[in-house]
Amino acid sequence: MPPAWQDQAMKPPKIVPADAAAASAPEIRPGQSLELLKELHILTRDGKLNQDSRRKLKQVYHLFQFIEKLLLELPASDVGITLADHGAGKSYLGFILYDLFFKARAGGHIYGIETRPELVQKSHDLAARLGFARMSFLNLSVAASARSAALPDSIDVVTALHACDTATDDAIAFGLQKHAQFMVLVPCCQAEVASCLRQNKALALARTPLAELWRHPLHTRELGSQITNVLRCLYLEASGYQVTVTELVGWEHSLKNELIIARYTGQKKRSAGERLRAVLEEFGLTTLLETRFKLPQAGFMPAIAQK
Repeated sequence: MPPAWQDQAMKPPKIVPADAAAASAPEIRPGQSLELLKELHILTRDGKLNQDSRRKLKQVYHLFQFIEKLLLELPASDVGITLADHGAGKSYLGFILYDLFFKARAGGHIYGIETRPELVQKSHDLAARLGFARMSFLNLSVAASARSAALPDSIDVVTALHACDTATDDAIAFGLQKHAQFMVLVPCCQAEVASCLRQNKALALARTPLAELWRHPLHTRELGSQITNVLRCLYLEASGYQVTVTELVGWEHSLKNELIIARYTGQKKRSAGERLRAVLEEFGLTTLLETRFKLPQAGFMPAIAQK
């Protein structure tokens, strides 16, 4: 009996060699896992790039270049670099970092932290299939991960891309607790500050004309997002980090596009702590001093919410 594909309604399966796939997509770096790029829907199943996937690949390389520079600054050690990726989702970032950086090195470990168990399991299976042995995936919230024995006492690099609302603040607190040398954050869905602004709106409108900035609901949401990131940067500076704020990708690709890079220097800026407190007082947000932005006299301690 002839093979099924010889039936008129079927065609023989198309097998694309790795070198042929790379030749058809010269943007791909030598040694990159083609299977991974297919899983991330950057390569089509037959190993090709279309216009949309070329755009995605460009964004991947752009983000990788930001983080690679930081990884190269870290001193060599027997253990290697440790990186915790919060709100990992499908571990898109972790897999790219492992493939382009960690794979060629003897040491180092990436921890993907995600609350959805099906995504954690899928990432675990993909890492096993690709032979990415120094990747671990934890079904935990960002806050819970700070208390987990599955993670080491110190982490070199903390990333959180589009971790929703206060999960970004928890990632910052995690980084402080784990003595992170670098934090790379792309905040998302900052709702907590906007909620606080709404609660005090009537009083604020009577107290200061600045309250006009959040009188309308749309402005409340947008201003809340802006204030949240300003507060995070001040908090990081007050905690001993040098902070850079830039765009992740062009605004035409995503509105959630603010990239915060924090580099530990050990120099805690008192002026940043004072300005943080002043901003909170001006906008009627001083309750956050007891939760997200604790500034005790003895030093700056991370405030991880109990969840």
